[in-house]
Amino acid sequence: MNLIEKIKSRKAKIGVIGLGYVGLPLVHEFCKTGFHVTGFDIDKEKIRLLKEGKSYIKHIDASYIKECASLFLPTSGFSEISEMDCVIICVPTPLNKYREPDLSYVFNTTKTIAQHLRKDQLIVLESTTYPGTTDEDMRSILEETGLKAGVDFYLAYSPEREDPNNKDFTTRTIPKVVGGYTSECLNVADTLYSQIVEQTVPVSSTRIAESTKLLENIYRAANIALVNELKVLFDRMDIDIWEVIEAAKTKPFGFQPFYPGPGLGGHCIPIDPFYLTWKAREYDLSTRFIELSGEINTSMPYYVVEKVGHVLNKYGKSINNYKILVLGMAYKKDIDDQRESPTLKIIQLLRGYGAEIDYNDPYVPVCKGHRHYPEINMQSVELTEENLKKADLVILLTDHTSYDYAFIERHAQCIVDTRDAFRRNGVESEKIYKA
Repeated sequence: MNLIEKIKSRKAKIGVIGLGYVGLPLVHEFCKTGFHVTGFDIDKEKIRLLKEGKSYIKHIDASYIKECASLFLPTSGFSEISEMDCVIICVPTPLNKYREPDLSYVFNTTKTIAQHLRKDQLIVLESTTYPGTTDEDMRSILEETGLKAGVDFYLAYSPEREDPNNKDFTTRTIPKVVGGYTSECLNVADTLYSQIVEQTVPVSSTRIAESTKLLENIYRAANIALVNELKVLFDRMDIDIWEVIEAAKTKPFGFQPFYPGPGLGGHCIPIDPFYLTWKAREYDLSTRFIELSGEINTSMPYYVVEKVGHVLNKYGKSINNYKILVLGMAYKKDIDDQRESPTLKIIQLLRGYGAEIDYNDPYVPVCKGHRHYPEINMQSVELTEENLKKADLVILLTDHTSYDYAFIERHAQCIVDTRDAFRRNGVESEKIYKA
């Protein structure tokens, strides 16, 4: 039986490497469809929790894990990769401190797979990266075994499109872009994903698929940078950017609303554009538009801190030695994901000016272990009347739905709102300042 037949008959064994925000939903979809799945992760605590039927991601309920129990084997040992028919890589691709791609997770994982690679396996990368990672870098590592991509094994790229806690779209309903190293690699990979998603979007190469993911997020980053820049300008002109956007989006064509904020967060938009910027240097090109967007978006935490200073000055205070309560550690509302959250940078900056910082986030009880912010080790405080009143200033950085905005406004001395959340929730006051 060839691999396509094994996939269609649900006899193919699936291996998912990296059991985070991307890998875990994939595990769930494959198990729901009747595949046996082995999940690989170096984090032994994750493996322990999964074996106990527990979830470590806030928006993924434990029942989600228990549904997979009879078909799912989580493990931190990688020797079983040789038994897998299809191996999907969902590991992090962060930036280093110089904003250059750090593909150590992808390449180390690929080297591990190479140790167990056999004929007729399908290897798919889902992690966001620059064009050429799959058909150049990964292929060369895998072919050191003597096996040839497109001949002895199949190689493909299919970018993840996860949007944590999005109620409108799921892994199954989001169209899946798939690119193969050869036409047969594409055929096998497309067959695999067709079993678990409603629509696949086959493209002609892995490079097209890699570039598609970059375009999607560069588009968002550039448009967010535009409204962030306008926010700073309109603030000086005493014009409300939020009201401007609400009016502009009534145009039924030629306009799509994007919203400003305290900076970019998450595992995609703050990172992905710089993968292409870095790769472009190989071709003697400077991606000025992308770089400018990045400069604007990374400057927003500084703008927020500057705004805090101005607000405190109105009250005859300075940032130094004053108590500030930060609301929201997650990078977006109603999730527990802290990766690249602008809150981290804002806390670092405020502390640098001598402020005493507390934070509250109902989804993030503890904040620590961030490699670019090792000095941040904090616990969420309760959002009580006492904690609100003792803060000289409250900054809203993440507009969680669960926040009682009227309660916060009633007891806070003054508020800096970076999300227009209070107005949107019907709470307006002279002590609320937008940033």
